[in-house]
Amino acid sequence: MSTVIEQSVQARMVASAPRMETLPATLQYDRRDPFAVRMAFPAPATLEGTEVSWEFSRELLAEGMDAAAGVGDVRIRPFGYDRTVLEFHAAEGIAMVHVRTAELRHFLERAQELVPSGQEHRFLDLDRRLADLFGGPR
Repeated sequence: MSTVIEQSVQARMVASAPRMETLPATLQYDRRDPFAVRMAFPAPATLEGTEVSWEFSRELLAEGMDAAAGVGDVRIRPFGYDRTVLEFHAAEGIAMVHVRTAELRHFLERAQELVPSGQEHRFLDLDRRLADLFGGPR
């Protein structure tokens, strides 16, 4: 069984222009880091011209599809009937994208099959984490 789930999604960038630009993005969930979700935007879709990725909790994503969630760098909330807004806050500014809620729910269902909610602690590799923290061998 694979330990990583990847899913492509279409994100619509919210901008001051009347038309929203559609960007490809990739959601990733890795069983070795069971509390986190990663969302990556390819280089052509970013101002820097390099891939940009954000990591945030799987729980935040699940909560944000039903009600506003998050107070830090990543904030998520429902938007209308079928979209979810993800806000990414950085020193350079705020990026807001809309993603179809159904795509996010499908991704979370797949992650749930890999690691059931509430069971994340069973998949943590604490020895590796401590080695990373203290710079020791893996």
